[in-house]
Amino acid sequence: MRDPRLLGGAAGPTLVGVIDDIWVDERVRELRPDFAVLVIGASGLRNGPSDERSRAWLADAAARAVPLDHEKIEAWRAAYRAFGAKPQRTRPSVDALIRRMPLPEINLVVDAYNAVSVRHALPIGGEDAGHYAGPARLVRATGDEPSDQALGDPEIGEVVWRDDVGVTCRRWNWRQCVRTRITEQTVDAVFLLERLEPMSMDELADAGEELRDLLAQISPEVRTETRTLG
Repeated sequence: MRDPRLLGGAAGPTLVGVIDDIWVDERVRELRPDFAVLVIGASGLRNGPSDERSRAWLADAAARAVPLDHEKIEAWRAAYRAFGAKPQRTRPSVDALIRRMPLPEINLVVDAYNAVSVRHALPIGGEDAGHYAGPARLVRATGDEPSDQALGDPEIGEVVWRDDVGVTCRRWNWRQCVRTRITEQTVDAVFLLERLEPMSMDELADAGEELRDLLAQISPEVRTETRTLG
């Protein structure tokens, strides 16, 4: 479902195309019918190094972090086991992030989505839209998808995010490729907020609003658009 609300005006045509074309393979939906992803496109970002604002966001999130045995995190571990991964070896992103206290400082935009991720126990991926080739899609791997050296080759049946060039994130949200990472030079970005039950759709929407608010604090002229798949 599309959310036409924008911050700062209409999103540019390139970013709108990226948002519209994202899709989730039916075999992923069969694996977890409760899966939903809130996609946020942000155009006109002015990123920069971590500062006192983003450190405060991270500190607040760390103070609110759920315990590692929380049901939201357990749901992701179960999802990993469902496609054959061992979550104690390759952890869901929010599981790994909560274990990294104090939370790492990366840059303003990454700090923002990491803070929202920890606050809601919600995996969030941030991608540089300018480095995408073709639509992003969440699929079950065939095992022969191109992948950069940092990621390694996906296994058959593994859940991966990919585009026309290759894998952008392995094991659902375990590890992102270098090519699409958000850097201080990123101008246009796509954020993937991934939900499983017991998180409600209302909380997913709230998390998205929190992230949009933080992006607007970083870049007052940012233009954002959201779309929910699930």
